[in-house]
Amino acid sequence: MSSSEGNAPLRDENGGSGLEARLSAFREDFSRVRTEVAKIVVGQDNVVESTLIALFAGGHCLLEGVPGLGKTLLVRTLGEVLDLKYSRIQFTPDLMPADIIGTRIVMDRDDGSRQFEFQRGPIFGQIVLADEINRATPKTQSALLEAMQEHTVTVGRDRHQLEEPFLVMATQNPLEMDGTYPLPEAQLDRFMFKINVPFPTREELGEVMSRTTDVYDVKPEEVIDGPTIIGYQELVRELIVAPHVRDYAIRLILATHPDDVTSPAIVKRFVHYGASPRGAQALMLGGKVRAALDSRYNVSFDDVRATAYPALRHRMILNFEGEAEGKSVDEILDEIIELVPEVAPDALAS
Repeated sequence: MSSSEGNAPLRDENGGSGLEARLSAFREDFSRVRTEVAKIVVGQDNVVESTLIALFAGGHCLLEGVPGLGKTLLVRTLGEVLDLKYSRIQFTPDLMPADIIGTRIVMDRDDGSRQFEFQRGPIFGQIVLADEINRATPKTQSALLEAMQEHTVTVGRDRHQLEEPFLVMATQNPLEMDGTYPLPEAQLDRFMFKINVPFPTREELGEVMSRTTDVYDVKPEEVIDGPTIIGYQELVRELIVAPHVRDYAIRLILATHPDDVTSPAIVKRFVHYGASPRGAQALMLGGKVRAALDSRYNVSFDDVRATAYPALRHRMILNFEGEAEGKSVDEILDEIIELVPEVAPDALAS
């Protein structure tokens, strides 16, 4: 079966073009956001695209790259382009959970009495930059768990709802070891995508020099607001995933587990633990956004494959041999994608 199967024209259930019009508006706004971001961020097209895919799929992002590649600049620029409440948390070893969530303080009332009042922390934003997240202790990192998964914050007996849309974008440096703490697996799993930020090309580096050392006074414009983003997130979920494409995504997830009978030899040798069910959800939602950007209302095999790397690279844990051999998760994903067939052998037999 062709990987491009499912390129039918967009039509709603009544045969009209309502869905097509909504998807056209989505693609136009997506392009406008990219254009505004490009006014500030040089190159990094794949990084920007993956970040926006996660945004419209309703997921969080972890950006990993060496210092100076514009990770923080990208998130800050998105905060300017999107009409959302932007908040920044600079993670340090002495940062405490209350510095993120907020705390209760004693307030004097007009009648002379006192009462506790909750002062909200920076997590109560809509686009939250967790800068250098791996510099904080696991105790502090865990303060993000409930917010990222349930979009709520519990303080004492009170539960506070975060304003939608809510997106955490974290950055980390893969080279620095002193004063850093690896992110727990439970924390990593709550990021929809882990996006590797590459070093700029010669041409891109030249443009960076021009913009940062010459006069360059360009400001990005606001493009879309929160309700529009929520509407697009709902639109994306309306797109269709055919049973054979869904099964392909499931088999990719199973192939990342060394104890599964279908996993390739490289997985059995070098992987300690495979991707979680959240990885399958990320494949589906990311694939739906890619389908929408390609003017299709259903997800193709190519959409799943393109989403596999950012969705799964942080959900696979290498064993000792894999670490000792210097294997990368992307290298193992290359072989998984190559060896897992689009249609299962048992489906062909039937």
